[in-house]
Amino acid sequence: MFDPYFQSNRDCMGRQSLSSIQKCTAAMRMLAYGVAADVVDEYLRIAETTTIKCVKKFVKVIISVFGDEYLRRPTFEDLQWLLHLGQERGFSGTLDDINVLDRSPIFHEVLEGKASKINFQVNGTNYNLGYYLTDEIYPNWATFVKSIPLPQGPKRALFAKKQEAVRKYVERAFGVLQARFAIISGPSRMWCNEIIGEIMRACVIIHNIIVEDECDSYIRQFDYTNNDVNFNIVRPEISRSHLSSYEIYLRSHAKIRNRSINHQLQADLIEEIWNRFEDEENEE
Repeated sequence: MFDPYFQSNRDCMGRQSLSSIQKCTAAMRMLAYGVAADVVDEYLRIAETTTIKCVKKFVKVIISVFGDEYLRRPTFEDLQWLLHLGQERGFSGTLDDINVLDRSPIFHEVLEGKASKINFQVNGTNYNLGYYLTDEIYPNWATFVKSIPLPQGPKRALFAKKQEAVRKYVERAFGVLQARFAIISGPSRMWCNEIIGEIMRACVIIHNIIVEDECDSYIRQFDYTNNDVNFNIVRPEISRSHLSSYEIYLRSHAKIRNRSINHQLQADLIEEIWNRFEDEENEE
């Protein structure tokens, strides 16, 4: 038992305390149904204050035990898998969508030169910086490929269709997460900000564990040497020179915010997707 709180003991009167199953069930019911703490009283014989304490300790244990595995950054193999999926959908070099740009540490490793180097080709043009499929509120950076609100012509219309279809995968993932854990789908006034963050992380961890257990396609078996794949990833060489690191940071910062690369990448993707899926679109 990681936390002795969940162990069943006897008090000074010799009475058996709440069992581990009772405490964990109370916490899981709170996470899954988002109900008030006193709802589980009659079902599990646990008071409101004890239920709240169970939830707080339960999410902390989940994060401590499974956080390193299920909240880790993408590994070298994860990036290859993501790029492989993007390749199949016509978006070479693409990753996932993000929500909070200013506070997100998503680009820290890129800016510091610690991220894996990604090289891919779109419409005959070579690129070495991964990008994210986003909506119109994001800036025109080299790392973002936005949709086209009012596409003119069949090529741009097909691009918008494919781009929005891929972005739906991320939205569906959050939809499934909210459906599975009702506590994160509605407003919360009984928890402080720190506990809300821990509840969210614990729900994500449990969700990832369920996906790994139930999804047969989680086993990633594909051919990295396929000649049709036009991307590759190289682990970065970490420099110990502070001056070199600072220069890398400045260059990477300017590269990420390069608008000309953003426009060129979108234009190349439009042509690439049209060349690959034109026949499929005409059949429809």
